[in-house]
Order: sequence, then C-alpha cells, then structure tokens
Amino acid sequence: MAPQLNRRAILRAAGVAAASGAVFTTLPRLATADPDGDEQHVFRHGVASGDPLPDRVVLWTRVTPTDDAHPGSGRGPSSTVRWEVATEDDFREVVRSGEVETGPGRDHTVKVDVSGLDPATRYAYRFRLGGATSPVGRTRTAPAHGAAVNRLRLGVVSCANWQAGFFAAYRYLAERDDLHAVVHLGDYFYEYGSRQYPMGYDIRTHEPATETITLSDYRRRHGQYKTDPDLRALHAKTPWICMWDDHEVANDRWSGGAENHDPESEGSYGARRAAAYRAYFEWMPVRPDDIPLYRRLRFGTLADLSMLDLRSYRSKQVRPFSAEADDPGRTLTGRAQFDWLADGLADSSARWKLVGNPVMIAPLLIPPLPREQLGALLNVLGLPAEGGVLATDQWDGYAADRRRLLSTISRRRVSDVVFLTGDIHTSWANDVPVDAGSYPLSPSVATEFICCSITSDSVGDLLHAPPRTTSLGVETAIKTLNRHVRFVELDSHGSTVLTVTPGEVRMDWYYLDNRARRDSPSRLAHSHRVSSGTPRIVGPPLPVSLP
Repeated sequence: MAPQLNRRAILRAAGVAAASGAVFTTLPRLATADPDGDEQHVFRHGVASGDPLPDRVVLWTRVTPTDDAHPGSGRGPSSTVRWEVATEDDFREVVRSGEVETGPGRDHTVKVDVSGLDPATRYAYRFRLGGATSPVGRTRTAPAHGAAVNRLRLGVVSCANWQAGFFAAYRYLAERDDLHAVVHLGDYFYEYGSRQYPMGYDIRTHEPATETITLSDYRRRHGQYKTDPDLRALHAKTPWICMWDDHEVANDRWSGGAENHDPESEGSYGARRAAAYRAYFEWMPVRPDDIPLYRRLRFGTLADLSMLDLRSYRSKQVRPFSAEADDPGRTLTGRAQFDWLADGLADSSARWKLVGNPVMIAPLLIPPLPREQLGALLNVLGLPAEGGVLATDQWDGYAADRRRLLSTISRRRVSDVVFLTGDIHTSWANDVPVDAGSYPLSPSVATEFICCSITSDSVGDLLHAPPRTTSLGVETAIKTLNRHVRFVELDSHGSTVLTVTPGEVRMDWYYLDNRARRDSPSRLAHSHRVSSGTPRIVGPPLPVSLP
C-alpha cells in the first residue's frame, strides 16, 4: 500500500519493452575471489531460513557460479550445491546434509526443506559450491506441538522501500540474540522504478531502474534487496516467516489486477503476477512453491500463528462511501481461506491465536481535519484526495468478511486472538470490537498491533513537518473519533518485537533516529500489551523489562 501517483506517462516515455530485460556484456568466467572472500562472491546474496516446524526448517541461498550469472540474467551453468546442518558453528557434528541442483531455470537459487531435526533446537547451516563456502547461518526449530512454552519472542516488520532509506531497523533485530523468528507481513520490496516513489527519494536507487514487470525484473529486484548487509545479517541470524502484500507484485493489487498495472502499456496482469510469484518462491525462504501461501505454524501450547494472504483472492477495491463495501458477495480472504481461518481459530488448543494480517482489521473513521493534514492521512491509506470514511484497501472495504469473522470469534467464544498487522507505515494498538459504532458498549473480541515501516513513507513524512509536531493533532483526532484505537503514532520508522507469555502479549516499538542513515540508532519508544482473557489494549509505563 502506498500513495497513488500518475506514472503512466513516465512508463510510456521510458519504453517498457526496452526496459523489461537486463543486458550484460561481461564474458562468462568462473566466479573467483581472494581465498577469504569467496563467500562474498559466490554467495553474495547470503543465506536464509524460514517456516520453522518442530522437525524441519527451510534453508535458502543463491549462488553466482560465473561472473555473468547475475540475478535475472538467465546465464550461468547448472551447479551442484552441497548443504550441511550442524549442532554447532564449527560443523564438527553434521546432523543433516545433502546436495541440490540449481541453474538459470530457478535463477541459481537453492531451497531445501530439511527434515529429521529435533524440536526447539538451535542449528547452524551452510552451503558449499566448489571451493567456496557460504556464511554460516543460524536457525531454530519450533517447539513440539504439545510442549509447554513459557515465552516466544518474534520480530515483526513490514514495508521496506530501498529508495526511501537504509535498513537499520533490520540491523537492530540482527543484533539481538533472543528472537525465535522474524514475521514479515509484506512489502518485502517495492516494484517502483527509480524516482517513481511519491516522495521522489533517491537515497538509494532501485535495480532495475524501471518498474518491475517481467520475470527478469522481479529476480533482479529480489537480488538487489538481498545485497543489503543488514537484511542479509537478519536472514542469517534467525528464521523468517513471510507473507506477501501488494508491492511484491504491484500497488493495491487484487485477484484480477492492480492499481499500479496498466494492461495497455504493461501487458497481461496475469503474466505479471505469475512472474512475480515465481520470483518470490525462488528468492524467499517459504515452504511451498505454489499458492496457497496462507499457512499456520504452531509454537507448543503457547501460540498458533496463522499467516493470511489478503491479496490473491480479494475482490477489487471499491471507492469510499460505496455501499458495495458491505456487499456480502465481496471478499477479502476468499471462501476457502476464510473457512480455514475461522475453523483454525475456533479449534485451536493454543493459548494465543496470533494472526499475521497484512492489512488493518480494526475499523477506521477519518476525522475532520484541516485539508493539508487530511490529504496526507488519506494519501498513506490509499484513499482519494476528496476524503472518505473507508480505507477500502483494508478490511474496511470488505465489511461483510470482517463481520463474519468477528461474529465467529464471538459466537464460538474464541479467546486471546491478536492480529499482527503491517501495510500502513505507522504504529497502532487497537481493540477490535464487534460493533465499533457502539464501542465500548459493544465488546472487543480481539486486539491488533500494527508495526511501523522499515523505511516506507509515514503520514509524518507526507506532512512535510518536523516529527512529533503536526502529526500530534492528527493522532488525537483519530483516537477521539475511534475509541477502540488505544495508541497511534504516525511519524516513525523502525521495527517491533512481540513477546508472548501465557499471561500476556506485549508489543515493543523501536524507532530509528534517521532512516537515511545506515548506522542510525534505534530506541525503545512505546510498549502496549494485552492480558490473557481480556481483549483490551493496555500500555505499561516505560521503561519495560528487557531481555
């Protein structure tokens, strides 16, 4: 999700066809480097792990077997890559190993679903190609399904725009030693070409310079993001649990198209989406190689985590004020995913039911504000400039689906449901009532924590005002009109850490001083929590206890 902008003339002038593929002139030769630098050359995109289960985890890397085997180039020989999993970093006790073939057909990426591991165990892993050895990655398996777990700690992130700044927020999480996993809620990368981003940032330039449309484009963009040292460090430090949102394909996408796709100049949307999906499954440490991507992971008896795909099956967005937003024939989740979610929540035996939810579920009424403030808020929510009460790219635009889900939670007496949300580049803690209009008389049946963006524009950025000035009035107006919104901060970028214990779930927001600096410090700014059995947000005073 991001502000809409007029980009068609730019695309046509640039010539989409001419920009859709990479051109490389380097003659192929074996990829070589100094003896201590082979891992940076052959394994220049790092290593990663993901989707931890009690007995298995996905391992990922990409190799550059020859100098011309760039991401998206279609060049380079097929290669046999060896992988090893050990109990210690010295690899004296290798517990699992094997070989896998890769080549230009899968962009020289390697993905292995390693099984036969022990629950709740830390492992080291690495890859080898010829005389080169990858950096050592660390991962851990999930606890056994019936295990009593006293604490789970997750990094929660979304919305990382390369052009808008550096990934210091990832660096902060990589420096921690207490995370069981990182949950990425979408917009892992942005499809925009250089200077297409609304604020015109050029802190860093996208590769390719044009918008991603073809398979080669998406592979190149994935490859660029995984050259970032802080992103690579966090991938190597802990397993990730990832879900796409819209920008992994195109802004404000739905099942049959996207706001940021023009069939006249960009061809078939179906072909574009297929290319984006293929590159995503090649480059990301996720288990399936096909949709559905929605899935559920369990962490002992403490928590289930249901990861939702809210783009692949949704009906097209409607305009604010449209009665179609409440049409029961429209859907955000699709029927199969809705039933899977509702039944999974109701049948779960875990204490906490966490839901990885790419777009905001709590309803949001837009308050009356001065035009310059209202325009910035509507812009980041994807609403038209004339205003509106429905952020129709969110659950607000699919009110019937939300009503059915919240009614199910209430009717089947499902307790301790917490939505973990990204997408809107700002920080929130919300109660989720059955009927927001009569709240607090209408009960809250769940809660929602929304992480800030890694770098993507916040409302504060769009206001062109110093942080914690103009946005303060907007925040007050939002909370006054929406009594279920217990906390909102519209300025800052960074990362969040979720701590789950049998008694409570707590979200801590860590904000960067400056997203334009790779070495930006990160500070604990806010904490809010929900206690088991009471679906209401409360805010503990700072400082909170740290590990």
